Amino acid sequence: MNSIDKIVHSLQAAAKASDLAIPDENASKGIIGASLTEAAKILYPGIEEVKIEQLIKHYKQQYLTINATPSPLYQDAMQLLVKLHAKDKLLAVATGKGRQGLERVLAVSDTKHLFHLTKSSDDAKSKPHPDMLEQILQELEVKAEDALMIGDSRYDLKMAEHAGVDSIGISHGAGCLTSLNACKSRIIVHSIKELSKLIL
Repeated sequence: MNSIDKIVHSLQAAAKASDLAIPDENASKGIIGASLTEAAKILYPGIEEVKIEQLIKHYKQQYLTINATPSPLYQDAMQLLVKLHAKDKLLAVATGKGRQGLERVLAVSDTKHLFHLTKSSDDAKSKPHPDMLEQILQELEVKAEDALMIGDSRYDLKMAEHAGVDSIGISHGAGCLTSLNACKSRIIVHSIKELSKLIL
């Protein structure tokens, strides 16, 4: 889903409500993929725990109820998911979103039924730690060498690297091309259509 604008605007509003410096667009995009706790520590080095809690509280209010910015599926995303599901591929989500936010976007996009397992920042250590991916592999009984991570941020690709999982980076998301190229992914693609040609 293209939730970049919604995340950026929610984070900026949450920072303002928490009396923190409002991060610019590039800084806000740069933390997409990390958990909110890790994002707060990246944006505000030395931040106190009470301020992190305030920021998270305000962000969740913004993201879940106040901010109405749409988060549409990327072009060709639904078709790819449906085709992979029809081929009996095991599909999982590993996201920096909290569980409540994840369940919301799965419902809005009508994609929950296509995934065999979902993991959020409430279920595991924040990316790029491999915990989230390792949990998925264990629960789905898949070996690391048989899995593939698709990610649009350096947090995704670094997590895959740390878990010993191959990855494909996709450049139309939050991560800049330079940061994606710096990771050890198999290849960088620039659209879902290009991705589909590789994995279908």
